[in-house]
Amino acid sequence: MLFSCAPARYIPEGEHLLSKNKVESTRKVIPENQLKSYIVQRPNKKLVGLRFYLFLYNLANPEKEKWPHNWLRKIGEEPVIYTQELTGTSVDRISQFLENKGYYQAEVYDSVKYRGKNAKVTYIVDPNHPYTVRTVEYMIEDTGLASLIYADTINSLLVKGMVFDKDVLQNERIRLENLLKEQGYFRFSKEYIYFRAYLSGNLVDLTMGVEEYVEGTPDPVSNIKYHPKFKIGNVFVFPNLNVPDNRGLPSQDQPSDTIQYNGQYFISSGNLRLKPAVVTNASFIIPGEYYRLSNENKTYRNLSELGLIRYTNISFLERDSAPASADHHLLDCRIELTQKRVQSYQIEPVGTITSGDLGVRGNLLYQNLNVFRGSEILNFRLTGAIEALKNRTNNKFSSMQEIGVVANIVFPKFLAPFRLEGFVRRYSPRTSISASYSYQSRPDYTRSIVNSSFSYQWNANQYVSHTVWPFEINYVQIYENRSSQEFIDSMQNTLIGYSFEDHLVNTVRYGFELNNQLIGQSKNFMYLRFNMESAGNLVNVWQTTISRNPEQYPLQVFNVPYFQYLRGDIDVRYYQVINTINRIVYRAYIGLGYPYGNSGALPYEKKFYSGGPNSIRAWSTRDLGPGSYAGSDTITDGFLYPNKTGDVKIEANLEYRFELFWKMEGALFIDVGNIWAIRKEEDLPDARFQWNRFYKEIAVGSGFGIRFDFSFFLLRFDFGLKLHDPALPEHERWIPVLKDFSLNDLHLKFGIGYPF
Repeated sequence: MLFSCAPARYIPEGEHLLSKNKVESTRKVIPENQLKSYIVQRPNKKLVGLRFYLFLYNLANPEKEKWPHNWLRKIGEEPVIYTQELTGTSVDRISQFLENKGYYQAEVYDSVKYRGKNAKVTYIVDPNHPYTVRTVEYMIEDTGLASLIYADTINSLLVKGMVFDKDVLQNERIRLENLLKEQGYFRFSKEYIYFRAYLSGNLVDLTMGVEEYVEGTPDPVSNIKYHPKFKIGNVFVFPNLNVPDNRGLPSQDQPSDTIQYNGQYFISSGNLRLKPAVVTNASFIIPGEYYRLSNENKTYRNLSELGLIRYTNISFLERDSAPASADHHLLDCRIELTQKRVQSYQIEPVGTITSGDLGVRGNLLYQNLNVFRGSEILNFRLTGAIEALKNRTNNKFSSMQEIGVVANIVFPKFLAPFRLEGFVRRYSPRTSISASYSYQSRPDYTRSIVNSSFSYQWNANQYVSHTVWPFEINYVQIYENRSSQEFIDSMQNTLIGYSFEDHLVNTVRYGFELNNQLIGQSKNFMYLRFNMESAGNLVNVWQTTISRNPEQYPLQVFNVPYFQYLRGDIDVRYYQVINTINRIVYRAYIGLGYPYGNSGALPYEKKFYSGGPNSIRAWSTRDLGPGSYAGSDTITDGFLYPNKTGDVKIEANLEYRFELFWKMEGALFIDVGNIWAIRKEEDLPDARFQWNRFYKEIAVGSGFGIRFDFSFFLLRFDFGLKLHDPALPEHERWIPVLKDFSLNDLHLKFGIGYPF
């Protein structure tokens, strides 16, 4: 009632609020949304079917200018007053659009219905019969262009029987321009292409022509000015131009030194900090090859992906005359690069909260973007943390302390014993080597974790990337003399107890990622991520063939047991853009882990969990499942240890996002899912995944969120409400239908960034 009251309360007498636009077409040949996009005057924006912004505007008193009235008018939306002149303009625009689409005999008129102070406009569209193309002919006197265009007619957008659509003609011009620029015709543009249409009733005989070149002298035999082809001449690379002002343009007047590498000239001011091979391996612009538009675009992409490069500019200059006895002209290329600051330091203080326990963390970061003069990126982080842990038995606090170091270096190439220049240029590969050490001291246990990994990553195209970890090792050491004996004893009889003994995890992993989002365009897009990993197999082969002790179980390497398992997960998301202020996000996630051989369970850090700000938001992190298990987390020595983890995870989310005002956004969401054990676990009854009952154990949560978008980061507050709780008896799981609602069924989640 609050949001819908009196939307037309401030409409002047004799005028009407535009409440709705509707399009009715006698033939559904053009989508309604396309026709609506040409309507000039549109009703006030709606959120969840309500004119929210108009409501805010109407809250302000028009006779007052002070706060909050001026603020409400600023964030709100002024009522849209129906105007007959704008409706007439809309009719004309729709008619012109239909004509461009080939419907020259279309009829468009409007009808207005008034109800109180509201006006509803209906646009009636009768497309009639379109003009269709009967024949397609070509008029190309330049034989070089003609042979290329005729050979590519199978890909032409111009076909007999098509509707005479001017947008298709324009797209064909653009397609042919790109086609010819791919064949060395640097100076060719779509302006050389023209169309002539001869009408016969509703039929069109279409001729596409290509004009001769506008410069130079005609051929003495054919009297035609042929379009020139271009090859790359000299390539001049300026690898470290400075930016002296705020315009972002590199300086052109700097003292320079010149060296030649792979037939290209590197001109630098001062020391050449970037190895020439890095640029030539990334560049598709090679002396002696024909100019191609795609090579220019790929070079931009590859150079921009080098962490050291801030700004890239590529320009071409045609030489005054063509070489003697040559069928091509020469283009000299200039590649200008501006570099970032090579070294940087950063200090990060961070506040933390884990299951209600407060803490503080500090990070000291160092980054070098050009370690070995090859645009290698070195990241080094020293971290320390302390957290107050509350004892659930006596309500006293003890501390958790952690100190660690992480080092990572990324090479803009594959580290391999053979040369891969072509692969580097085409797929932008990267090699990453990382190592880390962490020492954690808690009241219940003390451990250290050593991790090392080696990975390859490359881009299959602009949307798809692959990552392979041929080597990753994780070693965990438990210091029993510094740990609680009660905790160690309590863990020994559980499946996760393996994770609280000294152990080794050696994995081989593969990751696939697809993201077809177009930056700067409000279009629907999809994101897909897939991971697969195998652990312990290489170690097992070595151990069983060289140093096996047949009486030992689990098998050990250097007196340390190791894990064996297979684990995979897939995350699929679809982002539907409704309009500029409304969008819907769909997400589905499935994960499965299977321990075998030397392991009875997955390592704790590899198990799945549910709940939390990026999962089922009506439950706390690691507080859901597994299955219909109704027990609580483990409390040992008075300290909470969450152990609600599983081997199987199924999850789906639906979220409707909308803009509110200022920097605020809103969201409505529903989350479903759970985790399960793959084997029967004595300490977790009803946790095993079973086909005949898992669907009854799907948790359902819903809620709403408030987000603050500050461009460089987003603060998120989500309020989740339990609707179906699998931990309750089966006849009480639906809330509030079968069970009364309580405050324990409502959870507030805080996060940085969107949940997915």
